[in-house]
Order: sequence, then structure tokens, then C-alpha cells
Amino acid sequence: MIDMSLAVLVFMPFLTGLATYWIGKAGDGKREGLGISRGGRIVALCAVAAELLLALLLAALFYGNSRIMLLHLYEETELALESSIPAVCGFGLRFRMDGLRLILAVVAAFMWAMTTLLSGEYFARHRHVSRFYLFLLWTLGAVMGVFLSADLLTTFVFFEIMSFTSYVWVAQEENAPSLRAAETYLAVAVIGGLVLLMGIFLLYHALGTLEISALRAAAEGCAQKGTLYAAGACMLVGFGAKAGAFPLHIWLPKAHPVAPAPASALLSGILTKTGVYGMLILSCQLFLHDGRWGMLMLALGVITMTLGAVLAVFSLDLKRTLACSSMSQIGFILVGVGMQGLLGEENALAAHGTLLHMVNHSLIKLVLFMAAGVIFFNIHELDLNKIRGYGRKKPLLKGIFLIGALAIGGVPLFAGYVSKTLLHESILEYGGGALFTAVEWLFLVSGGLTVAYMTKLFVAVFVEKNIDEARQDVYDEKRPYMNRVTGFALTFSAFVLLFWGLLPGLTMEPVARLGQSFMGVARGGEAVAYFHVKNLSGGAVSIGIGILVYLAGIRGLLMRTRTSEARQGGIRGFLKWRMPAEYVNPWPAWLDLEDMLYRPLFLTLLPLLCGVLCRIMDSFVDLTVVLLRRTLYRDSPLPRELTEGNAVTAALGHLLNGVQWLGNRTWKRRRPTRREYVHLLAMKHMRIKEDGFIIRRSLSFGLLLFCLGLGLTLVYILLL
Repeated sequence: MIDMSLAVLVFMPFLTGLATYWIGKAGDGKREGLGISRGGRIVALCAVAAELLLALLLAALFYGNSRIMLLHLYEETELALESSIPAVCGFGLRFRMDGLRLILAVVAAFMWAMTTLLSGEYFARHRHVSRFYLFLLWTLGAVMGVFLSADLLTTFVFFEIMSFTSYVWVAQEENAPSLRAAETYLAVAVIGGLVLLMGIFLLYHALGTLEISALRAAAEGCAQKGTLYAAGACMLVGFGAKAGAFPLHIWLPKAHPVAPAPASALLSGILTKTGVYGMLILSCQLFLHDGRWGMLMLALGVITMTLGAVLAVFSLDLKRTLACSSMSQIGFILVGVGMQGLLGEENALAAHGTLLHMVNHSLIKLVLFMAAGVIFFNIHELDLNKIRGYGRKKPLLKGIFLIGALAIGGVPLFAGYVSKTLLHESILEYGGGALFTAVEWLFLVSGGLTVAYMTKLFVAVFVEKNIDEARQDVYDEKRPYMNRVTGFALTFSAFVLLFWGLLPGLTMEPVARLGQSFMGVARGGEAVAYFHVKNLSGGAVSIGIGILVYLAGIRGLLMRTRTSEARQGGIRGFLKWRMPAEYVNPWPAWLDLEDMLYRPLFLTLLPLLCGVLCRIMDSFVDLTVVLLRRTLYRDSPLPRELTEGNAVTAALGHLLNGVQWLGNRTWKRRRPTRREYVHLLAMKHMRIKEDGFIIRRSLSFGLLLFCLGLGLTLVYILLL
């Protein structure tokens, strides 16, 4: 079924982005360059609203009122809308919408609509807002291009566009931290993109096709398995870099704290999913039911999941904590991707859990980052010790943040519980002995760490009082702290998240079925009793671990008391000594993978080695000639080449220098002669050679030699 509406969904944001920039630029000169014109904001809002409405309309047309479509949906027969633009990049751009792509497109459009509503108040006193809206819409078009791509070339084109347009988000504030984080983000994106392109070349060489829906059949009949794995590894680097998977996660904790909150919500919630989408292409189309590939994905997922949770526990920055949390949740998703490969045809639970956790994480981070944005544009601080107590008397913001915290913590009746239960059940279903027992416990511990750091954030911002009483008074008295548009964006997003998790049978399970065809689910799988004692016990273990880590770890080890007040003595001083005063981060500053490994390796050592190699290659011919002349040909009487002259001029020059020195010593002249005869004779020799060369190349010299030869010939004839 051909439909150009998919191309409209991709390219409309690019065109409306230009219109937003031109109209909004008219307001950038007002108030010393602050803000954007009202017309620019309206155009941007209309653009994202139109994108959301078009995505929903396509969803309705795709799985609408027709009984045939509903029959196709529940019998797991794939329907698809297709669109193409020929002759672009030689192969053309091809788009396709099926169940999985439909879900990702709708979630992306919804997140853009909500964050654009927040941007109006967030950027009220910022510079270069028109530029932000331009790249906001261009990135939306690029993300849609990635999610709706029907072949890997189209995926790559929009993947690279997305990397460059979203770079501007990270560098938006144009200060030292944001520019450094943007540099890291762009470096990871560009290097990952180049490696991804190499993998695409290898894959096309091995299979002869880049069409995503044809990869599965082509891979089954391919005899070059080594080439396939090499191509898959290269593409995994490119997609993993964007997803924030270990060890290419270094941009994620750096970019989110410095980027504006609307951008952070999109970077965390949806741009990382473009990388996960690429991993799904590899795992569910190219290496479907491949146990070795599944084990690789599982290992990456477990490391990413655990490390991200540990980093979040130690973090003191609100947005950095949420960024590390995103890294951990991506790890949960990759665990599900890995379990799909290991479970083979029995992968329904893992596939449903993977897809639902992708959607859950997007909606959760939308709520949490927008709440963090409200805090930041009011007090311009993100340090927990400085924002501590800000939300104590703000019940709406407290309730919104609490919904997101409970959802990501996997608390029953909230969205995260359902997807984590499915992922946990897939691990139990596989079994696997001691190794997978360890995987299960790391899964539960990582979930517990999630509960711990979200409790830390909620208690610090919404329960405790600030150490500075004057600051706390300012926080309590500040009214209003957000306008109605921002309040609607946060409240509606939190409501969608709450409703989505409360009725999983009505909302989540039908959505999970939509992705079955793409993920290669052979059988629908058994119904899961989410609130069975067995499943509730798994969630209870994680929550119990989280409470223990919070009380013993965070409250006991990661908080420092004010010793100066404790020195007052008496009961009052003892009580103050016992009361935690501020949060601390004992994580070593030097233990940073970027500063410890990547920058020294790629910015210092690697350029040095490449420079030495290029120098050797540049001098290779000269070294070879010198070696041959000294060994095989032996045409140089000196042990090394002379810098000037030849052996005769050098010998004669040294002789004359000796005579000069002897004459000066013998006659004891007041003004001794000091001439460097070696150099003078070498210059004279060079001049004679040049003159001789010029004479030999001249026409007169040729005619002279001709006449001389002719005369000698005549003399020879006469003598005979």
C-alpha cells in the first residue's frame, strides 16, 4: 500500500522549521536579543500539533474501523504503509509504517508536542530561541525519518542528520560546559556514524540488499556468516553510541545536564530510542533467534543497566541523575533484546517487555525532565543541596514528579512495573543455571538502585528542608512557579503515564502486539498475571533492595554532617551531628571514562601514532634509496650524503681551510683570514653545474655541437 503521507510526516518539520526561524527571528532583536516572536512560537506549536495529528490519523487509518484490519492485528499478519522518493543518494529514500514504527512515531510526535509547550516559558529569557526551534523541528523530521525508514541507507541518512541537528541542543547555552559536552556528543555521533556506514557497506556486499524487511530471508541464505557478524558489529557500534550503551555512554551524563530541559527530555526519551531501534533491526531482522548475538546483547545490557544505576546513586545533579537513569533503563531494554535472541521462538515475553519498556521510559523521562525544567527555570540550579526543599509546598509539581518516580521504580499499578515484570519473567523462563541467576539478581539489584536514587531525588526536592533557611523561605513563597501552558503540558503528560500504567490490559497489551511481526514473535505467548504473588514478589525484592540502599547507603554514607555545629557540645550539638546536613559524591573525579581513556587515546596517543606512521611512510622512498646506495650500489664514497658540493670540492676545501689556518698561525696576522673554502668551492661547483646545465639545454650549444661534429666529419673525409 503506497502512501505519500509518510513522506509528509518526515519532511513537513523541515519546512515548518524554516518558517518558524524566519518568523521568530523578527522577535530576537527585542529585549536585547531575548525571546522569540509570538508568531514564531505559534508556528512551532502548529507544526508539532500537525505532526501529532497526522501520526494519529495514520494510526487510525492503519488500524482503523475495518474488521479486516482488526483481524490482521490480532492474527499477527503484518500490514504496512509504504512511500518512496526515488533517485536520492542513488538508491532513493524509502519509508514504511508497520506496527512498531507506528508506535515509535506516535510517541515521538507526542513528546515533541509536550516539550514544545514547555519551551515557551522555559525560553522566555533565553537567547537564540529561534535557532533552537529551527533545530527542534529539524530533529523531529530526522527522528521520523529514522523510525519510518524502510532500508538501512534511509536509516543512515536521517541518523546522521539527527546527530548534527541535535548537536545544537547540547551547545544551545554556548558556555564552556555545554560546548565541551557538545564536542563529546558530536565526536561520538560522527565516529559511530562512520563505523555504522562501514557496516552497511559490508552488509550490502554480503546480502545484496539493504531493505529491512528483506534482511531476515537474505541472512538465512547467506554463506558468509563471518562477514555478517563483522557488519553487525560495526552497525552495533553506531547504533549503540546513539542509544547510550556501554562503553559509548560517555556523552549521555555530560549532555543532559547542560542541555535545555525540553531537549534533555527528547534526548533521553526518544533520541536514544533511535539507537535501540537500530539494535532491534540487527537483533530481530538480521540475527533473529541467534543465540550468540543474543548473548552479546545481554552482556551489553547487564553492564549498561548496572553501571548506569550506580552512577545515578552517586550523582548530585538532578538532570545528571536522570541522565544516568536513562543509561540504566536503556540497559533494561537491551536485556530484553538479548533475551529475545536466547529464547528463540519462545520470545514473546521478552519482545513485549522490550517494546513496552521503550514506550514507558519515553513517557517517564518526558514527565521527569519537564519537572526538572520547571525547577531550573525558576531557580537556575540543579545541585541537590541547592534545590533541596524547593517543592515542599508545591503539591502539583510534587504529584507529577511522584508519578514519574513510582513508574520508573517499578512500583505496582504504575507503567514501569508491567514492562519490568515481563523482562524479569523472560529471564526466569530461559533459566540457564548460575550465570542467569546472577543476571536475574543484577536485574533486581539495578531495579532496587532505581528505587533508591529516585527516592533520594524526591525526598531531597519535595520532603526535606533546605539547610539555608532564607533560601527555603524564598522557595516556599514563590508563586506562581509555572504558567498554565506549562502546567497543562506536565499534567497531561503525567495523566497519560498514569492511565497507561493503571490499565495494562486495555492500553499496553494491544500496543505490545503491534510490534510482534517486526520482532519475529512466532507465537503470541501466554497471558501474564501481573499481580500474581510470584510477580509481585519480584517487584517487592527490588523495592526492598532500594529501601535498604537508600537508608544504609545514601542516608548513611552519601550524606555529610556539619561538624562545626556539632562542636557546640551538649544535646543540641549531638543531635545536629546526628542529623545529615548535605549530600556528597565520593565518586573519584579521575574515574571518568572519557578523560581517562577516550580523550587521551583519540586526541593524544592516536594522532601521535598516526603522525609517526605517516612520517615513516613519507620517508620510505628516501630511506629505501639511501639504503640501496649504501649497500647494493655503493655509489657514494662518503658514509653519508654531503649537504653541498661533492667529494673533490669537500677535500680541496678542507685542504685550503688547513692552509689558511696554518698561515694565520705562522704569520700571526692582526686580522686573520677566515674563509670557509668548503662552502665557497661547493657554491662555485654548483654555479658551474648550473651554468653548464643552462648551456647544454640551449639551442646555441646544440647548433655548436652540430657544427663541430659536421666539421670533424669533413676533416675525417678529407684525411681519408
